[in-house]
Amino acid sequence: MAGKINSMKCFELLSSRHSNHFLQMRPITMSKVLHDKSPLSGIRVLDLTRIVAGPYCTMILGDYGAEILKIEKPGGGDESRHWGPPFLANTKDSVYFLSVNRNKKSVCIDLKKGRDIIYELAKKSDVLIENYVPGKLEKMGLGYSDIKPIAPHIIYCSLTGYGYEGPYADRPGYDVIAASIGGLMHITGPKDGAPCKVGVAMTDIATGLYAHGAIMAALLQRGKTHEGQWIQCDLLATQLATLINVGSNYLNGGKEAKRWGSEHESIVPYEAFATADGFMTVGTGSDAQFLALIMRMKLPELGEDDRFKDNTSRVKHRDELLKILREKFKGKTNREWSTAFEGSPFPYGPINTMEQVFDDPHIRQIKMVREMEHPKMGKVKVVGPAVKLSYGTNEVRSTPPALGEHTEKVLRDVLGYSKEEIDVLIDKKIIQ
Repeated sequence: MAGKINSMKCFELLSSRHSNHFLQMRPITMSKVLHDKSPLSGIRVLDLTRIVAGPYCTMILGDYGAEILKIEKPGGGDESRHWGPPFLANTKDSVYFLSVNRNKKSVCIDLKKGRDIIYELAKKSDVLIENYVPGKLEKMGLGYSDIKPIAPHIIYCSLTGYGYEGPYADRPGYDVIAASIGGLMHITGPKDGAPCKVGVAMTDIATGLYAHGAIMAALLQRGKTHEGQWIQCDLLATQLATLINVGSNYLNGGKEAKRWGSEHESIVPYEAFATADGFMTVGTGSDAQFLALIMRMKLPELGEDDRFKDNTSRVKHRDELLKILREKFKGKTNREWSTAFEGSPFPYGPINTMEQVFDDPHIRQIKMVREMEHPKMGKVKVVGPAVKLSYGTNEVRSTPPALGEHTEKVLRDVLGYSKEEIDVLIDKKIIQ
């Protein structure tokens, strides 16, 4: 039995396994690739990330068909499993965890005690992605310089708060802090009010998207060079890169940014207008769109007013114009304005609650919400992939895994571990 196997036996089993497999390289598995329309079929990702940015990245890769081995800490797992309520019925997992962890296999390994197992998995994986504070994995022997000699083909992606250089490099990074330092909160909120964070972790999500794109690019480059490489993404750099025109205004025009609420600094009208029963957002990016708006609102006289003849004039006289439009919008409901604007050349839409979002006829028709059968709580719903491919598949395949659900299967099927070896590792609390 596992309990009777001593620590020397455990060491001997692992040492023997490494002497036999240490120099093996990632095999090219073409049979699955040829019969699977998933773009990333045959790609294996060793996922050491937690929380949002990393899991969001690997979820996208999983949607495209990559095999995601989510490495979790025995006993607790990804911290976001506990970010509730609400929690999934009959489980200890939060619905927060559900949102970014589909299409993955949970493998519980203690990184300190089970470092050699990570080495073996790296040799048989294409990508390793992690989001630890710089230096932490190096202390465990799992940094890029440790993994590269073992698996020179590996695409090693590090997600951090502030990168590997600079005075903030050693700080832990969270979305809202990067959004604070990087200026997003400075430009978000009411015009004369306090700074506000965005309703979801957009800096985390954008970092995950940057990482996903970089991994895809590195895989393409490896196809030409046959070499892996180290990718470094961080929250703060992502936040700066996504300041787009606001950052450019300061860098090139010397213009300090400020909060505009839902208004636009350079386009008028472009904001959320209060209506009789909610808010309606309207934007007019051209003079033709503005003329169409005022005709639909039965305000044709505004088209004859020199103060509003073009966008430059409208920006200059924004207060006068917006006072007229805001009063007019209050006279009808969202539904009535939607009817009045039907078929118009300018963009518009109501500000919806979550109930209204998921009951929207367009959202229902494009089938963005997918339903899956969860092994413990029955049917669960997730928002599916945002991208559609004409040939390849990009889809929801499996529910987020229970903690350690696939540990034994992965060690057995991917690494060829015997039942005896697995029992030893469980007994020594190296895996769960």
